[in-house]
Amino acid sequence: MKLFGKTHIILSIITFAVIFLMNYLGNDAADKLSRALLNAFAGVVGLSIGMFILYKNKGGNFPDKFD
Repeated sequence: MKLFGKTHIILSIITFAVIFLMNYLGNDAADKLSRALLNAFAGVVGLSIGMFILYKNKGGNFPDKFD
């Protein structure tokens, strides 16, 4: 899977929407919009970093002496 490919963008949009709605609808604080936006953005960044680490060695270029 390519980072910032079609699948990654779709997953990022779905992740952003779910996290944003969960934080926005379930929060009673005065600054709920900014908190929801920051949490959703952090979720998408975390998803991107995790997918980068997971699919970094997709080609099978593993080291010979892996402990």
